[in-house]
Amino acid sequence: MFPPFACCAPADGPESFRRRHQERKLRMLTFWREGLERQLAALDATISTLRRQMDTPGDA
Repeated sequence: MFPPFACCAPADGPESFRRRHQERKLRMLTFWREGLERQLAALDATISTLRRQMDTPGDA
């Protein structure tokens, strides 16, 4: 039987484990930020389009 958390045991010592953990965390946070930036860009475009439509007299 495998010892618990064998996949997470630091093989090179606690410093390298901490470094790898921080790198994974940085990649995750960067991924989240990029997704939020895409959503914000889409919202900005939608708001801009709606304002243009409201400023332009139309047949609606």
